[in-house]
Amino acid sequence: MYSMPDFQQGEVTAAQTPFGEVPVTSLTQDGVALLHIARHGAGHALLSSAVNHRANIWALKQLGATAVIGLTACGAVDPDLELGSLLIFDDLHFISNRLPDGSLCTFFTEPAQAERGHWVLHGGPFSDELQTVLIEAALAAGQPFQAGGTYGHVDGPRFNTPSEIAQLARCGVAAVSQTGGPETVLCGELELPFALVGFVTDYANGVLPGEPTPVATLTELIGRAPASFTELLAQAVPRMASLGEPPTPAGTMFRFGN
Repeated sequence: MYSMPDFQQGEVTAAQTPFGEVPVTSLTQDGVALLHIARHGAGHALLSSAVNHRANIWALKQLGATAVIGLTACGAVDPDLELGSLLIFDDLHFISNRLPDGSLCTFFTEPAQAERGHWVLHGGPFSDELQTVLIEAALAAGQPFQAGGTYGHVDGPRFNTPSEIAQLARCGVAAVSQTGGPETVLCGELELPFALVGFVTDYANGVLPGEPTPVATLTELIGRAPASFTELLAQAVPRMASLGEPPTPAGTMFRFGN
């Protein structure tokens, strides 16, 4: 989602964060104020290995976001997933817990930081209320989707080998992509309710016998993803607003500084 042309456009702000500058677009939909960050930049200038996740999530919190929805094209590890369908994730496989530069995925980089702590999960890492909203939105939009599935974060920019995908399949991963892990964890540390939605563009390496998903099919489906996500958000935004109160973030942030 490099842009969101079907939403009422506002201004683009260069948000200044401790981790770098982030272009953030202000939008409205049904009277609801929205913020949009194109994590890869215009024209996919940034590969997944160059995305500044800490700056992105910090900017959203700094600018007043009360909930975050991540959108990602993904490769199916579950062979029963349908190409071109949506997957509303309910769990995360991100064992490395590393950012693209190899550093640990956390905002707590210095000893004795006031807000330092552990993100204690009592279940999945995604907001239950946001997941419910997205399920209702997908039904209302008439889109094919699966409710529930484990998201597997993989490091880019290369795609994975059959052995790597087989290992993830044995861990119960439903689909993979290269950006959702850090976004989930960093939203958790800032107590931002977060949900993650995938659009299935291909079957990961070795998932199906025979020839892999043709690159032409992958490209065509990537091109269809923005329209699918836009339809979903058009239904989700008013439902989020009707909650009255911001959704509850997943887990508990146990902080040592206060």
